Amino acid sequence: MNEEVKMYMDEAKEQMQNALVHLENELAKIRAGKANPKILNDVLVDYYGSPTPLSQVANITAPDPRTIAVQPWEKNMLGPIQKAIMNANLGFNPDNNGEVVRINVPPLTAERRKELVKQSKGVGETAKVSIRNARRDAIDEFKKMVKSGLPEDEAKDAEDEVQKITDSYNKKIDEILTAKEKDIMTI
Repeated sequence: MNEEVKMYMDEAKEQMQNALVHLENELAKIRAGKANPKILNDVLVDYYGSPTPLSQVANITAPDPRTIAVQPWEKNMLGPIQKAIMNANLGFNPDNNGEVVRINVPPLTAERRKELVKQSKGVGETAKVSIRNARRDAIDEFKKMVKSGLPEDEAKDAEDEVQKITDSYNKKIDEILTAKEKDIMTI
Protein backbone atom coordinates (compact mmCIF):
# COMPACT_ATOMS: atom_id res chain seq x y z
CA MET A 1 0.00 0.00 0.00
CA ASN A 2 1.18 3.48 -0.90
CA GLU A 3 2.66 5.37 2.11
CA GLU A 4 0.56 8.47 1.46
CA VAL A 5 -2.58 6.31 1.36
CA LYS A 6 -1.56 4.68 4.65
CA MET A 7 -0.96 8.11 6.18
CA TYR A 8 -4.50 9.27 5.30
CA MET A 9 -5.97 6.01 6.60
CA ASP A 10 -4.08 6.40 9.88
CA GLU A 11 -5.27 10.00 10.14
CA ALA A 12 -8.89 8.92 9.59
CA LYS A 13 -8.49 6.16 12.19
CA GLU A 14 -7.07 8.68 14.69
CA GLN A 15 -10.00 11.07 14.11
CA MET A 16 -12.44 8.19 14.62
CA GLN A 17 -10.68 7.18 17.84
CA ASN A 18 -10.86 10.79 19.06
CA ALA A 19 -14.61 10.80 18.33
CA LEU A 20 -14.97 7.63 20.42
CA VAL A 21 -13.00 9.11 23.34
CA HIS A 22 -15.09 12.29 23.17
CA LEU A 23 -18.29 10.21 23.18
CA GLU A 24 -17.18 8.33 26.30
CA ASN A 25 -16.31 11.61 28.05
CA GLU A 26 -19.69 13.14 27.17
CA LEU A 27 -21.60 10.03 28.26
CA ALA A 28 -19.77 10.04 31.60
CA LYS A 29 -21.34 13.43 32.32
CA ILE A 30 -24.86 12.08 31.79
CA ARG A 31 -25.96 10.67 35.11
CA ALA A 32 -27.45 7.24 35.30
CA GLY A 33 -29.22 7.30 38.65
CA LYS A 34 -26.05 6.63 40.60
CA ALA A 35 -23.80 9.29 42.09
CA ASN A 36 -20.85 9.81 39.77
CA PRO A 37 -18.17 12.45 40.49
CA LYS A 38 -17.70 12.97 36.71
CA ILE A 39 -21.07 14.76 36.67
CA LEU A 40 -19.24 17.73 38.20
CA ASN A 41 -16.41 17.79 35.60
CA ASP A 42 -17.70 20.96 33.90
CA VAL A 43 -18.39 22.92 37.10
CA LEU A 44 -16.22 26.03 37.37
CA VAL A 45 -15.59 27.64 40.78
CA ASP A 46 -14.66 31.28 41.32
CA TYR A 47 -11.20 30.73 42.84
CA TYR A 48 -9.75 34.10 43.84
CA GLY A 49 -11.33 35.79 40.82
CA SER A 50 -10.64 33.22 38.13
CA PRO A 51 -12.96 30.39 37.01
CA THR A 52 -11.27 27.14 38.00
CA PRO A 53 -12.46 23.53 37.46
CA LEU A 54 -13.96 22.13 40.66
CA SER A 55 -11.58 19.16 40.59
CA GLN A 56 -8.64 21.59 41.02
CA VAL A 57 -9.94 23.12 44.27
CA ALA A 58 -11.53 20.09 45.94
CA ASN A 59 -11.55 16.33 46.23
CA ILE A 60 -14.73 14.86 44.71
CA THR A 61 -15.90 11.40 45.83
CA ALA A 62 -19.02 9.25 45.83
CA PRO A 63 -19.11 7.65 49.30
CA ASP A 64 -22.35 5.82 48.44
CA PRO A 65 -24.60 5.39 45.35
CA ARG A 66 -26.82 8.36 46.31
CA THR A 67 -24.25 10.93 47.52
CA ILE A 68 -21.41 12.99 46.07
CA ALA A 69 -19.04 14.58 48.58
CA VAL A 70 -16.93 17.61 47.65
CA GLN A 71 -14.11 18.21 50.15
CA PRO A 72 -12.39 21.55 49.42
CA TRP A 73 -8.70 21.93 50.12
CA GLU A 74 -9.38 25.36 51.64
CA LYS A 75 -12.29 25.83 54.07
CA ASN A 76 -13.10 29.29 52.68
CA MET A 77 -14.00 27.64 49.32
CA LEU A 78 -17.13 25.89 50.71
CA GLY A 79 -19.45 28.80 49.83
CA PRO A 80 -18.10 29.39 46.29
CA ILE A 81 -18.21 25.62 45.59
CA GLN A 82 -21.83 25.36 46.74
CA LYS A 83 -22.75 28.41 44.64
CA ALA A 84 -20.94 27.04 41.56
CA ILE A 85 -22.75 23.69 41.80
CA MET A 86 -26.12 25.46 42.04
CA ASN A 87 -25.22 27.78 39.11
CA ALA A 88 -24.16 24.79 36.97
CA ASN A 89 -27.87 23.97 36.68
CA LEU A 90 -27.42 20.23 37.18
CA GLY A 91 -30.61 19.89 39.20
CA PHE A 92 -28.79 19.35 42.49
CA ASN A 93 -29.23 21.16 45.78
CA PRO A 94 -25.84 20.98 47.55
CA ASP A 95 -25.72 20.89 51.35
CA ASN A 96 -22.81 22.58 53.16
CA ASN A 97 -22.11 21.28 56.67
CA GLY A 98 -19.03 23.44 57.32
CA GLU A 99 -16.61 20.65 56.37
CA VAL A 100 -17.88 19.11 53.15
CA VAL A 101 -20.39 20.00 50.43
CA ARG A 102 -22.73 17.02 50.06
CA ILE A 103 -24.97 16.45 47.08
CA ASN A 104 -27.83 14.00 47.44
CA VAL A 105 -28.52 12.50 44.03
CA PRO A 106 -32.28 11.96 43.75
CA PRO A 107 -33.53 8.82 42.02
CA LEU A 108 -34.47 9.37 38.39
CA THR A 109 -38.10 9.33 37.30
CA ALA A 110 -39.10 7.16 34.33
CA GLU A 111 -39.64 10.30 32.26
CA ARG A 112 -36.21 11.68 33.15
CA ARG A 113 -34.59 8.33 32.30
CA LYS A 114 -36.15 8.48 28.82
CA GLU A 115 -34.85 12.05 28.37
CA LEU A 116 -31.35 10.93 29.36
CA VAL A 117 -31.47 7.99 26.92
CA LYS A 118 -32.53 10.42 24.19
CA GLN A 119 -29.69 12.79 25.14
CA SER A 120 -27.22 9.87 25.05
CA LYS A 121 -28.39 8.87 21.59
CA GLY A 122 -27.94 12.48 20.43
CA VAL A 123 -24.35 12.49 21.67
CA GLY A 124 -23.84 9.11 19.96
CA GLU A 125 -25.20 10.45 16.67
CA THR A 126 -22.77 13.39 16.88
CA ALA A 127 -19.90 10.89 17.29
CA LYS A 128 -21.14 8.92 14.26
CA VAL A 129 -21.22 12.13 12.20
CA SER A 130 -17.59 12.80 13.20
CA ILE A 131 -16.64 9.30 12.10
CA ARG A 132 -18.42 9.70 8.77
CA ASN A 133 -16.64 13.03 8.25
CA ALA A 134 -13.27 11.36 8.87
CA ARG A 135 -14.19 8.68 6.31
CA ARG A 136 -15.30 11.30 3.76
CA ASP A 137 -12.08 13.30 4.21
CA ALA A 138 -9.94 10.19 3.64
CA ILE A 139 -11.92 9.18 0.54
CA ASP A 140 -11.63 12.73 -0.86
CA GLU A 141 -7.87 12.52 -0.44
CA PHE A 142 -7.77 9.16 -2.24
CA LYS A 143 -9.72 10.67 -5.15
CA LYS A 144 -7.25 13.56 -5.34
CA MET A 145 -4.41 11.04 -5.35
CA VAL A 146 -5.99 9.17 -8.29
CA LYS A 147 -5.86 12.43 -10.27
CA SER A 148 -2.16 12.73 -9.41
CA GLY A 149 -1.29 9.21 -10.52
CA LEU A 150 -2.45 6.67 -7.91
CA PRO A 151 -3.89 3.56 -9.62
CA GLU A 152 -7.68 3.46 -9.34
CA ASP A 153 -7.79 -0.10 -8.00
CA GLU A 154 -5.43 0.88 -5.17
CA ALA A 155 -7.67 3.87 -4.33
CA LYS A 156 -10.73 1.60 -4.39
CA ASP A 157 -9.01 -0.87 -2.01
CA ALA A 158 -8.15 2.02 0.31
CA GLU A 159 -11.78 3.24 0.23
CA ASP A 160 -13.00 -0.26 1.09
CA GLU A 161 -10.53 -0.44 3.98
CA VAL A 162 -11.63 2.96 5.33
CA GLN A 163 -15.26 1.81 5.10
CA LYS A 164 -14.40 -1.32 7.14
CA ILE A 165 -12.73 0.86 9.79
CA THR A 166 -15.78 3.18 9.80
CA ASP A 167 -18.13 0.23 10.26
CA SER A 168 -16.08 -1.10 13.18
CA TYR A 169 -16.14 2.30 14.94
CA ASN A 170 -19.88 2.68 14.35
CA LYS A 171 -20.36 -0.76 15.89
CA LYS A 172 -18.30 0.31 18.94
CA ILE A 173 -20.47 3.42 19.32
CA ASP A 174 -23.64 1.30 19.18
CA GLU A 175 -22.23 -1.02 21.87
CA ILE A 176 -21.31 1.93 24.11
CA LEU A 177 -24.76 3.50 23.65
CA THR A 178 -26.52 0.21 24.38
CA ALA A 179 -24.53 -0.17 27.61
CA LYS A 180 -25.27 3.44 28.63
CA GLU A 181 -28.99 3.01 27.88
CA LYS A 182 -29.07 -0.15 29.99
CA ASP A 183 -27.23 1.71 32.78
CA ILE A 184 -29.71 4.62 32.68
CA MET A 185 -32.82 2.44 32.56
CA THR A 186 -31.67 0.18 35.42
CA ILE A 187 -33.40 1.20 38.64
